[in-house]
Amino acid sequence: MLFQTFFCHKNRMLLTGLDKPPNKTRVVVAMSGGVDSSVAAALLHEAGYDVVGVTLQLYDYGEALRKKGACCAGADIRDAARVARERGFPHYVLDYENTFQNSVIDEFADAYIRGETPVPCVRCNQTVKFRDLLIVARDLGADCMVTGHYVQRKESADAPPALCRAVDPLKDQSYFLFATTREQLDFLRFPLGGMTKSETRAHATRLGLVTADKPDSQDICFVPGGDYAAVVRRLRPQAARPGEIVHIDGRVLGHHEGIVGYTIGQRRGLGIGGGHNPDNDPFYVVEINADAARVIVGPKEALARNILFLRDCNWLDAPEGEDISLKFRSMMEPIPAQVYILQSGRAKIMLDTPHYGIAPGQAAVCYRGERVIGGGWIERTA
Repeated sequence: MLFQTFFCHKNRMLLTGLDKPPNKTRVVVAMSGGVDSSVAAALLHEAGYDVVGVTLQLYDYGEALRKKGACCAGADIRDAARVARERGFPHYVLDYENTFQNSVIDEFADAYIRGETPVPCVRCNQTVKFRDLLIVARDLGADCMVTGHYVQRKESADAPPALCRAVDPLKDQSYFLFATTREQLDFLRFPLGGMTKSETRAHATRLGLVTADKPDSQDICFVPGGDYAAVVRRLRPQAARPGEIVHIDGRVLGHHEGIVGYTIGQRRGLGIGGGHNPDNDPFYVVEINADAARVIVGPKEALARNILFLRDCNWLDAPEGEDISLKFRSMMEPIPAQVYILQSGRAKIMLDTPHYGIAPGQAAVCYRGERVIGGGWIERTA
């Protein structure tokens, strides 16, 4: 039987898997400045834990103060500090600007140059938060590190901890945490995974937190407004290299001003107009050839894929040829598939039925029921 990472007794949140009483247990909480991590920290402090809040400054301080709608920037840093001050626990701000630039932003830009569709939130969790910040937490003498992610960590007597989907399907963030290693999962706790968002908001209001009514961030944190192409062009001027828009049958239908403006499955804004086929059916981006700066388009059926090849896989519970469920986007419903482990951190996934718009660079995350068993990055499809 699996037990959640915490349970509540008389409104006191108690973390499981720790062998000391709360007042002897140091918990480092990664505080982004939003309502979720604020509530996680405040509830644990209320329960008597020795809480230390840590916020990562991911941008130049002057720039951070101007940013809006991005986590770990500007008002978010101030809000995290205020929550800690008003609740009465220490809080530190760590300068991770260079680390974030190298591990997340540069990789994001390079992925688009390669014609891929990256998922920077996974990279951030995989590197900055669950690698670098976890080291800091240990240096601070923490017994565990807590985040405000909506995901569940469940324990059992005869197996390592399991990473499971949150109880709130609309807030579940397990897709973004597939790269969490077994060693990291031993040290991590996710106290909000058993709550709904409305319950979290209610706790924030009850505790009088400044973040109680703060809206959730909707954009990639370093791309406020959603104009990722502009960010990539600024970081990588070669992204503006022009090229051809070509039909799958070889016809040149038009020209573009950089592959960064296109993603697999895109229908609108292709810049080729109509009249290229008798029935005037829409075209979709079915492939991006970065080397030739070529965008290949075709009918929707040309997007269908049922084979995925993954690289840089991480397995919490490695499968082999078994039936699993798969997500290649965070908010999609899991779909039936079979997974086969290959050499050198690779895997092959066979979908039961073809699906559309699967792009290299996306994360493919495998589940067994509610449990995340691992996944990898899509290298190519067939």
